[in-house]
Amino acid sequence: MEIVGSIFVELVNQILTPIGKCCKYHRGINRYMKILNEKMEELNSRKEDTEARIRVELLPGRKLKKEVELWLGKVEQINSEIKILQEEIGKGKYFSRSRLGGVVFKKIKEVEQIYQRGTIDEFEWKSALAELKATRRGPNMMGPIFEKLEFSYNRLKDKRLQDCLLYCALYPEDYEIDRNDLIEYLIDEGIIEGMKSRQEAFEKGHSMLNRLENCCLLEGSMDYDKTKHVKMHDLVRDMALQLTSYSPRFLIEAGAGLKEIPEEENWTEDIVRASLMRNNILDIPSDASPKCPELLTLRLNYNILMSISDCFFTHMKCLSVLDLSYTSIKNLPESISDLVSLTALLLRRCEKLKYVPSLANLKALRRLDLSNAGITEVPEGMEMLSNLKYLNLDTRNIQMLPDGILPKLSHLQFLVFRLNASETMKLRGEELASLRKLETFIGRLYDINHFNTFVRAMVRKLTNYILQVGFHGFLEEAIYPYHPRKTVLLTKCTSSEGMLGEYLYLLPNDVEVLQILECHIVKSLCNLASLNNVTKLRKCYIAECDGMEYVLSSSSSCNGSLQSLETLELNGLCNLQGLISRERGASSLILLPPANFSSLQQIAIDSCPKVKELFMLEWLPHLQNLEKIDIQSCEQMEEIISATLDQDAGGTDIIKITLPKLKFLKLWGLPELKSFCSIGKVMVADSLQEISIWKCPKLKRIPFVDNEPCPPSLQSIDVHKQWWESLEWDHPNVKDVLQPLCKFWIHE
Repeated sequence: MEIVGSIFVELVNQILTPIGKCCKYHRGINRYMKILNEKMEELNSRKEDTEARIRVELLPGRKLKKEVELWLGKVEQINSEIKILQEEIGKGKYFSRSRLGGVVFKKIKEVEQIYQRGTIDEFEWKSALAELKATRRGPNMMGPIFEKLEFSYNRLKDKRLQDCLLYCALYPEDYEIDRNDLIEYLIDEGIIEGMKSRQEAFEKGHSMLNRLENCCLLEGSMDYDKTKHVKMHDLVRDMALQLTSYSPRFLIEAGAGLKEIPEEENWTEDIVRASLMRNNILDIPSDASPKCPELLTLRLNYNILMSISDCFFTHMKCLSVLDLSYTSIKNLPESISDLVSLTALLLRRCEKLKYVPSLANLKALRRLDLSNAGITEVPEGMEMLSNLKYLNLDTRNIQMLPDGILPKLSHLQFLVFRLNASETMKLRGEELASLRKLETFIGRLYDINHFNTFVRAMVRKLTNYILQVGFHGFLEEAIYPYHPRKTVLLTKCTSSEGMLGEYLYLLPNDVEVLQILECHIVKSLCNLASLNNVTKLRKCYIAECDGMEYVLSSSSSCNGSLQSLETLELNGLCNLQGLISRERGASSLILLPPANFSSLQQIAIDSCPKVKELFMLEWLPHLQNLEKIDIQSCEQMEEIISATLDQDAGGTDIIKITLPKLKFLKLWGLPELKSFCSIGKVMVADSLQEISIWKCPKLKRIPFVDNEPCPPSLQSIDVHKQWWESLEWDHPNVKDVLQPLCKFWIHE
């Protein structure tokens, strides 16, 4: 009876729990428990580190000490609660799994919050470092200071974290280290290894750097373009230099102003890493041949280096990472071919490089970076690099890749070519499709058929790609590998190249950016590609497509939806008549599928002479996220928002037009524009900040401002003074209120 009663109680609890969450927690309890254990491991590691700092009294007598003690008590409490939870889960009652799964899920959030509160305040720690720095010149202080810093280093326990920190010492003092670049090096060095994918490796790398930042052994920062960096505090770097002066031994002269490589006695046999980056070394003498049998890493990047003697690498048989990026090297020595342990050869922006010896023997090579290098052909023996995972050929000088090489590089995860370098640099779809481990790809395919072959084979989706068909010297947007944009660039497509049923192209389902240039046979997106499964498209740019009449068709055969679209740019479409075609008698539901354009934030139209109106009135409910309207040089544009055909026939109701997020309105070179909306007398845009109107002689009212009150956020109105004086106002005093915001143009 007790068992039956227990089951009954659990069943009642299940019924009271929402079915969706019940199933979610029931299925996910094992995964949630794994996550919780990982979070607890991190939390307890931070707890140990905090206790260690208190013991060595790095922060004696500070006011946060009491808060730290309370936090330690909270960690003890959560440990006890999770132990009880684990015991209850271990009893294995089937009907209690969903309830316990929900408890575990909540505990994950709770542990994350405790973890975030658990740093001995970062500013307190930085303050302590500043105090230590102020006393560093005292001869009696250096020993105790480094003892305490080394103690914090040892408390990391994880050797990979320690190696990561020491690796940062290879950079010059106060150097801002790009996080992504650093993680690439950590992968090269084997400090990050065992990951199934590059994405997992980068996640691991960021996790390691976050932990070092949380321990205040690294300082984080961010550029204006949101590029993240880390930097070593100079005291921490001094500690790292001291540690690497004996074991593991590093030779570090980064940013030291050297004009020559260090003397031979500095190249001891037990050196494992050497950094001479950011110096003024011009060449390496012919008699220089350091005996460094254990050397794994040599960084000579950012030097004016023009030549290296052939014997320089003779006694570096274990060399794994060689970085000659940003040098003026012209010819690599033949001895490079004998570095059979080399896993990374980095020649980024070696613009004067003309010769690379055969790479056939470098079978351990995993990363080859020739981006912006001066060579005009791919290196000999590249087809033998069967372990290569990273290949960057983003250079304008290489004209083609010989057929048959790519299928032999079956482990490639990262493959990048220059898009606008040469019309002859094109790739075959079937060769790319053979690269089953590929995660990042940027390159141009031969034609539509090769494009469709590759897209069809993308069963395991790429995490990052730019696929181009056709050649155009102009690219609308520079997109780089670390920016996770999934982009398709279509240029000069013709029907003779191939057809996919009624569509030309098979677009990837997860494409985010679509750019179409000079595709004159395309009348609308609906006959270019099926949009049914394209659910993540964020930006669409269409230019110089003479055949395009509408972006979408209202016909029943076009079921595409642009509900995820955030930015739409149309340029130089000489026959474009509107966004969506409409026929007399068609209902508004057919004219615009539900939620279409519901995410649209920006629309820009330039040099489309046949467009008479932009939006239809029925679309307003779907345009509530619109922030920017930019219309230029559309000679026949009469109004921005038009009535449907039924409303054109009659109707006198005053309609309120509301665009709550609109911030920027630009109307330039629209000689026929008479109104924003002919049937809307009340227009509201409370977020409007900037209005710019130029060469719109028939427009007699400024949209959204001829009301009381005016938009509270309005900052500027850019117009010609003569046109301003000719405007008509429903509320005359509004003109006086707005005039201080006007910036009058003097010249036409």
